[in-house]
Amino acid sequence: MKKDPDMKKWMERRYIVALISYLGVMICQVSVEAKPLNVLFIVIDDLRPEVGCYGNDSMVTPNIDRLAAKGMKFNHAYCQYPVCNPSRSSFLTGKRPDELGIVSNRVSLRKEWPNIITLPQLFRKNGYFTAGLGKLFHQGLDDNGSQTLFRDAASFDFSYKALGNSPKIGKKGEGRKAGEGSIPWCKWLAAEGGDEAQPDGMLAAEAVRVLEEHHDQPFFIGVGFHKPHDPFIAPKEYFDLYPLDKVKLAQDPEDRIPLLKYALPKSYDFSKFTDQDCREIKRAYQACTSFSDAQVGKLFEAMDRLELWDSTIVLLLGDHGYHLGEHGWWNKVTIFELGARGPMIMWVPCAEEMGQETDSVVEFLDIYPTVVDYCGLKAPHKLSGKSLRPVLENPSSTWDKAAYTQVVRGGVGMGYSVRVGPWRFTQWGNDGEGGIELYDHSKDQLEYYNLADQPEYSKLRNRLATLLKKGFPVLN
Repeated sequence: MKKDPDMKKWMERRYIVALISYLGVMICQVSVEAKPLNVLFIVIDDLRPEVGCYGNDSMVTPNIDRLAAKGMKFNHAYCQYPVCNPSRSSFLTGKRPDELGIVSNRVSLRKEWPNIITLPQLFRKNGYFTAGLGKLFHQGLDDNGSQTLFRDAASFDFSYKALGNSPKIGKKGEGRKAGEGSIPWCKWLAAEGGDEAQPDGMLAAEAVRVLEEHHDQPFFIGVGFHKPHDPFIAPKEYFDLYPLDKVKLAQDPEDRIPLLKYALPKSYDFSKFTDQDCREIKRAYQACTSFSDAQVGKLFEAMDRLELWDSTIVLLLGDHGYHLGEHGWWNKVTIFELGARGPMIMWVPCAEEMGQETDSVVEFLDIYPTVVDYCGLKAPHKLSGKSLRPVLENPSSTWDKAAYTQVVRGGVGMGYSVRVGPWRFTQWGNDGEGGIELYDHSKDQLEYYNLADQPEYSKLRNRLATLLKKGFPVLN
């Protein structure tokens, strides 16, 4: 039987294309092996997925969106604790908050674990130049209650702190306190002086300088931007991007299931917030997000100029989620989806499926093993996460993993939550004595309708309770 000539030509072309693609990957891999991969690690404080690439068309975030288009966007990435210090301590050591014993902002990682090898420290031990600029590790408090610097001497060859050193003009401008000043940190300022009159602008300039000076040697450079963390201060031009009358506020449905006692912290009372307050604070958060995005853009411009994309892993994430009025809350410290989920985007040179997104449920805890995997390093201790290589190589692959998040709550001890598939299951207290929550994300993405008490979900509830114990051995 003779082959169709057109079919034969089509198969030959297909073979040639596949061969070229394979050779391209092999050449890239040889290049990577010849020269170690660098790492640019960007953490943005209190950033929730309030950016364009996560479906918010009103946001002006072209640089984060650019990375999402270039790399891989994780649609379901979760922190292990929705507060700065426990979250950062976890993903920078590859250990869960319970394993570290760090579940507050007052406990120093180095005080509890003086000899643990952090992610940047591992690179330093392997001959990389390491720099920590801004807030990577949490600022924390020393034994006298004074705030310490954003640095870890064991992890970095070079550290830089901009917070507190900005010029006076950056503290001038139009601003106001929300809620009649009832919550001291809840204030905004449309500042004068431009980007470099703000700590994050100074931070970006210094990060670019460090990149330029050290780009010809293997490096791990971590940059921790402070905004949109409160107080909500950014140059005025970023506020101008968001007209106040165009700001849309969250509206909780009238038929929602009432909140459980421990679902929200008791630390702040937002009842004095007027509609004007809410609009101004959300606008300020969005302005601060666009300001941080612009600083990220300066790093990417340096990456372009120095031709570093083919030799550098780039990871960008927020350290946890944040509420902007949903459930009546304007902060973090919840294990609702909005508190646990954060943006995470990763670019890996030579990975075959860049420019994609994935709905796989992943944990920030998976960052450490992933970076170690791609850079060919040996983990210094048992890591509690998993390498994301299977997802990065094939975003539609089967990824059988749950994400676990916890938070301390006065009166009940701890809240434990697991997200798997479309479900979030939360238990307050070791035996659920503070209540249980169950949400179906296929119908209820903001978690207003608790299904835990409905009899038809009893088998599912029991299965998820068993899965929760798997993630939190203290419950067994």
